Amino acid sequence: MASASSANLNAVRETMDVLLEISRLLNTGLDMETLSICVRLCEQGINPEALSSVIKELRKASETLKAPENCTNG
Repeated sequence: MASASSANLNAVRETMDVLLEISRLLNTGLDMETLSICVRLCEQGINPEALSSVIKELRKASETLKAPENCTNG
């Protein structure tokens, strides 16, 4: 039983490593933790396209909030 659990854990790690490499090749900017959260959300039934849109919007909002800081500190 322990060997099956260990094999499953290794398969999950390998899968996440491959997904992270694909993410990097596509320049998504997602780190391992964020990618893992996205995968779990998709496994729970979240629409991947909707998730992608939310991430893009959050990044835009974050950049908008950071923009005034750059202007006042520069």
